[in-house]
Amino acid sequence: MNEPLPSGHVRAEVLVQALPHMQRYDQAIVVIKYGGHAMGDRAAAEDFAEDIVLLEQSGLKPIVVHGGGPQIGRMLDKLGIQSEFKGGLRVTDEATVEVVEMVLAGSINKQIVGWISAEGGRAVGLCGKDGNMVVARKAVKTAIDPTSKLEQELDLGLVGEPDLVNRDVLDAVLKAELIPVVAPVASGADGQTYNVNADTFAGAIAGAMGAKRFLLLTDVPGVLDKQGQLVPELTIEDCRRLIADGTITGGMIPKIETCIYALERGVEAVVILDGKVPHSVLLELFTDFGAGTLIRQG
Repeated sequence: MNEPLPSGHVRAEVLVQALPHMQRYDQAIVVIKYGGHAMGDRAAAEDFAEDIVLLEQSGLKPIVVHGGGPQIGRMLDKLGIQSEFKGGLRVTDEATVEVVEMVLAGSINKQIVGWISAEGGRAVGLCGKDGNMVVARKAVKTAIDPTSKLEQELDLGLVGEPDLVNRDVLDAVLKAELIPVVAPVASGADGQTYNVNADTFAGAIAGAMGAKRFLLLTDVPGVLDKQGQLVPELTIEDCRRLIADGTITGGMIPKIETCIYALERGVEAVVILDGKVPHSVLLELFTDFGAGTLIRQG
């Protein structure tokens, strides 16, 4: 049974509450990292596209950076390409990086552009290679060897990290009142293609663009305490303390490290939130309640 539509008075109250937030973010750059898990549901993807279009029409300058790990995994399986993992991370060889580029800069990127277009927005699909937007270097990762208990360096192949970010392309796209949708694939200084972690890539973009907000849409509500309850707000110091005491663990640690990286490069605040919640972007930016964990400098 459908719930009744809100009355005109309720709708007006919603607009009144949203207006100060819209004014605060007028002409502000907001970088949104759209996770591979968050984009799995079609209805949620359409809600996300509506949010992005509304942000742009409200005077904000959204930049979408997307992932696609689950989709890459499915395509590798479909093509019969075996994946090797070291320290829980996928090794990217020449065959794998071709699939990564095809899936990220191809099918997923254009799918998101299509969703935004269907909602009345004007989006343009890009990747880090375009205009040398992002120049990558080979990533250096370490892990504790389970046998020797010593830290060892992992060779992950063609996995890269952002080295330089040139904002000229993004500035030009935003000036044309288009919405950039960016895939985390980049070239090295030697022209080699690298697969870059989407969180890290988005954090580098947010820092280079001086974003007012950097939103990481994922598949969890945000940072949780040891009782499983959402922590609504943290400082960088809080984050480091929660990592040290074991509250923040596993895959949340690199996300937090990306948040700290972006904050130290001038981003005003970062938010980790659940991309599967309908209109989570609007709830975070245009209401008093927020929708995840907000992290500030201090």
